[in-house]
Amino acid sequence: MSALYGSAFQGTDPICRVQFDGEGGCTPVDVNAVAGIKEPVWLHLDYLSADNQRWLRETELLPPQARDGLTNNVIRPRTLRIGEGALITLQTINNNDGDRPDQLVAFRIWICGSYIISTRHRKVHSIQTIQDDLQNGEGAKNTGEWLAEAAFCITDEVADFIEDLHDTLIDMEDAILDQHIPARGELALLRKQLIVLRRYMAPQRDVFSRLASERYTWLSEQDRHQLTDVSDRLGRIIDDIDSCIARTSVISDEITNMMADAMNRRTYTMSLLAMVFLPTTFLTGLFGVNLGGIPGGDFPFAFSLFCVGLAGVIGFVAWWLRKSNWL
Repeated sequence: MSALYGSAFQGTDPICRVQFDGEGGCTPVDVNAVAGIKEPVWLHLDYLSADNQRWLRETELLPPQARDGLTNNVIRPRTLRIGEGALITLQTINNNDGDRPDQLVAFRIWICGSYIISTRHRKVHSIQTIQDDLQNGEGAKNTGEWLAEAAFCITDEVADFIEDLHDTLIDMEDAILDQHIPARGELALLRKQLIVLRRYMAPQRDVFSRLASERYTWLSEQDRHQLTDVSDRLGRIIDDIDSCIARTSVISDEITNMMADAMNRRTYTMSLLAMVFLPTTFLTGLFGVNLGGIPGGDFPFAFSLFCVGLAGVIGFVAWWLRKSNWL
């Protein structure tokens, strides 16, 4: 590996700028040091910073395609081999305050044997684990190990979120069994989150699979095996997502059936009430015509007897409905 100099990274406003020590730890990069840098360097940037955008445009450490790839708006996971380097775009869960987890965060990487340049705008929480491991002397020893660890951490974050969605789905299914309809929009949000994850995790699985199959000199066999394991794990996660999407369809059908049953019960109840009171309505209307005077109008107990008669009619109709198994 040809030596780098700290001056190559002058002008950056880094989130993280460290040199691996080859033993799992790291040291800060001195941009004013005269001596060359012998171990790989990791430079982590916010690509919307003006200083970082200027540096990314002007640095000779990046090929032209990599300059564009680290700053453009393409967010679909992909990988592109350029010589002995790889340009990688990944997506992970958005765990930032005030954002929904399904509003995924893009993480862009240029990696070769000598250095790693990664960019993002919104914070990538899974990458913080890599920084912590390096600070504690338990991190990657080279760029290949760094890539394998990054793939594992990102996939682990996705798996945790899928587990949360799965628990939410189980709660909904239990509520349906108890005849409780979920809050309006809750099922739609869950389904949307699953579909968004499915859309981006499928190509991300292919990215890891392709990286494992590429014969980069800086990727060891162990690194390739780890990337293959991550790809396989992501494939199983995608299968779980597909299963959850299918289950949301079943829940949606059950909700539709429950609402239809509730409407049918209400309609049936109103129909029975109409049948019960239809004869009484006819009688009261008939007696209220008054064309020849109200029958029994001069009899002091006429109204009471009429009410008793109406009650008898109602009782008879109710008895008939009961006997006919309509009640």
